[in-house]
Amino acid sequence: MKRSVIDILDLSTEEIESLIATAQDIIARPAEYAHACAGKKLATLFFEPSTRTRLSFEAAMYELGGNVLSVTDAATSSASKGESVADTARTVSCYADIIAMRHPKEGAALVAANAASIPVINAGDGGHCHPTQTMADLLTIRREKGAFSGLTIGLCGDLKFGRTVHSLINAMARYPDNKFVLISPEELKLPSYVKKDVLQEKGIPYEQTTSLEAALPQLDVLYMTRVQRERFFNEEDYLRLKDSYILDAAKLKAAKGDLCVMHPLPRVNEIATDVDADPRACYFKQVLNGKYMRMALILKLLKEAAQ
Repeated sequence: MKRSVIDILDLSTEEIESLIATAQDIIARPAEYAHACAGKKLATLFFEPSTRTRLSFEAAMYELGGNVLSVTDAATSSASKGESVADTARTVSCYADIIAMRHPKEGAALVAANAASIPVINAGDGGHCHPTQTMADLLTIRREKGAFSGLTIGLCGDLKFGRTVHSLINAMARYPDNKFVLISPEELKLPSYVKKDVLQEKGIPYEQTTSLEAALPQLDVLYMTRVQRERFFNEEDYLRLKDSYILDAAKLKAAKGDLCVMHPLPRVNEIATDVDADPRACYFKQVLNGKYMRMALILKLLKEAAQ
């Protein structure tokens, strides 16, 4: 039965655990999965720039023994001629077995999933969701902290447009005894609907602050984000806000010794390079964890589609 993943909430906590178990088995026994997708094709439809996510999906499929078809620029696809997302999805369904799609418009992945006859994975739709980045985040948190509960999680930077932030809050809100610290300029605060529908609705404690330095000492996880130039309509606003938070080695001295510093990447200058050698820096581990979780998800969806 065909199934798509558009939002992290499309996966139950039990399914997340199963995917993590599969990812950990891939890490331990990669040769066992080298031909798992032989004869299968992944189509990566990326209508918005990407390095990590697209290459991660492609590497995942190749390491499973499958093949990849790519659209890496809307200008080189029939979208530039006015073709709808739905028609693109129907067409690509004739060529591939599964689709990973990134699109600048919120909801585009859902439109594609409804039209396609094969599974669709949302690889990021505007400022809405990025479920496979959250899967990478979850595997990183599990490997670094050992659990998904009892954590104080700081989210810093662009909390308004940051789809990775919204997805991670939705995911971690399902586990007990977590607290969120929301660190942002006033203009980039977490949308009120996320606070109301997720945090307040579930009675999850959170605090809002504009000070990274004040928040750091209490955090178990710090999730840094860049201020996204592509989400701004006004260049002056972007330039004013882009350097709001810069984490460096000096600031890290006030943090816990086992802090897990994460970032969905790409970074611009919000994490100084002098942090990279710190054992608490986990953002490049996230990149690798993302490949393993995407491998696990591709396997799961193709298996379900064959049933």
